[in-house]
Amino acid sequence: QVQLVESGGGLVQPGGSLRLSCAASGRTFSNYGMDWFRQAPGREREFIAAINWSGSMTDYADSVKGRFTISRNNAKNTMFLQMNNLKPEDTAVYYCATGVLSSPSRSGMIYWGKGTPVTVSA
Repeated sequence: QVQLVESGGGLVQPGGSLRLSCAASGRTFSNYGMDWFRQAPGREREFIAAINWSGSMTDYADSVKGRFTISRNNAKNTMFLQMNNLKPEDTAVYYCATGVLSSPSRSGMIYWGKGTPVTVSA
């Protein structure tokens, strides 16, 4: 059974940085693409970033392009999201997710973590 566990969220001031992690287990991590999504209070869950099986291909939502970087360490079954120049509108619960594709994908997620909260506030 696939399990995804996010960590690294917290409270940060505008302009600050955070690094989220997603630890995966239950299947061969390096075979599959991985995603980050987020859900702000009162809003629908939205796609943030995706990465292919090897880390050579990435995809970002326009709202985070140039500020966030997705990466992965297949030897440690872990994915990361480096978030820089954080804004109050980045406040949300951040989720990692994965499906059955090896390439980056914005849809078709099957497995989800429970999320880690990020609050950007002065």
